[in-house]
Amino acid sequence: MRALTFLASDMERLGRFLALTGLSPQTIRAAAHEPGFLTAVLDHIAADDSLIVAFATDSSLDPVRVVEARDVLARERGEQWPETP
Repeated sequence: MRALTFLASDMERLGRFLALTGLSPQTIRAAAHEPGFLTAVLDHIAADDSLIVAFATDSSLDPVRVVEARDVLARERGEQWPETP
């Protein structure tokens, strides 16, 4: 949930996340309880180098640990990192 809090702490970051996911401020709370939501949040953060560095710094984490956390969540759901074309 720390990743979502990080996004929500900055309107520009949150706005970009909402625009890319199709969520709205009214629907994000319900979506946050859906399986895979936190994985999607970490996917979003990990897809942008500056964003992952900012989140890792804000959370006192190594960016590699953020990706590892995303991978653990995805494996628990039987998901894999999206392939790049």
